[in-house]
Amino acid sequence: MTAPTSTQTSRAAQILSRPLTVNGLTVPNRIVMAPMTRQFSPGGVPGENVASYYSRRAAAGVGLIVTEGTYVGHDSAGQSDSIPRFHGEEQLAGWAKVAEAVHAAGGNIVPQLWHIGMVREAGQPPYADAPPVGPSGLRLDGTAGTGGRAMTQDDLDDVIDAFVEAAVAAERIGFDGVELHGAHGYLIDQFLWAGTNRRTDAYGGDVVARTKFAAEIVAAVREAVSASFPIIFRYSQWKGPIYDARIAGTPEELESILTPLAAAGVDAFHASTRRYWLPEFDGSDLNLAGWTKKLTGRPTVTVGSVGLDGDFMRGFAGEGAPLKSIDDLLDRLENEEFDLVAVGRALLQDPEWAAKVLEGRTGELKAYDAAALGSLS
Repeated sequence: MTAPTSTQTSRAAQILSRPLTVNGLTVPNRIVMAPMTRQFSPGGVPGENVASYYSRRAAAGVGLIVTEGTYVGHDSAGQSDSIPRFHGEEQLAGWAKVAEAVHAAGGNIVPQLWHIGMVREAGQPPYADAPPVGPSGLRLDGTAGTGGRAMTQDDLDDVIDAFVEAAVAAERIGFDGVELHGAHGYLIDQFLWAGTNRRTDAYGGDVVARTKFAAEIVAAVREAVSASFPIIFRYSQWKGPIYDARIAGTPEELESILTPLAAAGVDAFHASTRRYWLPEFDGSDLNLAGWTKKLTGRPTVTVGSVGLDGDFMRGFAGEGAPLKSIDDLLDRLENEEFDLVAVGRALLQDPEWAAKVLEGRTGELKAYDAAALGSLS
């Protein structure tokens, strides 16, 4: 990447430094740290290293941090004892310190609340006796998971309660909002996608019916937290590793999915794509976040290989990635296609990424090296 001119420098600062208000939260600029699973929290407890990891990026100018996915308080929610949990006295005490550290560095932070559903395998930690559960007991490949089962109404109610309890805890211990993880083939997304939702009750069927579970979670969280407490909903078309999966084949279908979620209380949508610059539907250059904003009127976050040239899934599998210009990103932000941009691997590699971009020091940016996954630098 070549060094920027003074004109390019001032343009990046001007476009990215604008504040944005999402419900009761004012984000000082348009840069978001994307959620990235790290597995550095033994026993599900985030320690001082986790607090330092996030606060370094806040101190360098990231406007909003979305934490790595954190398991809600349902025994079937996760598959690792090193991924943080957002329930339990010790776990929440650790998260309170993370929020305090980020605020002391001048940043804002929301936890991503997560249930993996049928991605879980039978016997996995942190609760080995808990079975994998999902809308129809189906894995992403359409097969029945070993030891898994379809969720009963009691299961649905318990999971909704778990999301509510986590959101209430987030507000109580000082977080600035919550993000509900409805993407990438995890539990909420398993309800949204016809490939894993074969239910014949009110939670299955057409695109609107498949949205019912997600909308009930949003509505229950909205009722339980303060009216000004932001709720962000992350969703995607793709499911790892099924990259051609789609919950909506047309803008009309997407509108049918997003409208009930917005009505239930979503304040902003985080539209996850693998490459932010790709158009979502034929006949328009809008990406998924752009369509989301057009259809709902809600603020949107775009994400997908920002600042890097290389697929992010291969990046997390051990491949590096060279730098890529963000000129197109700036054009799209300036045209208000979307409102915020989430940065993943580039921020994982370089804690100073936001400061360097905002200050025009792009010649100092670092290409992504997958070795960065090995520590909380």
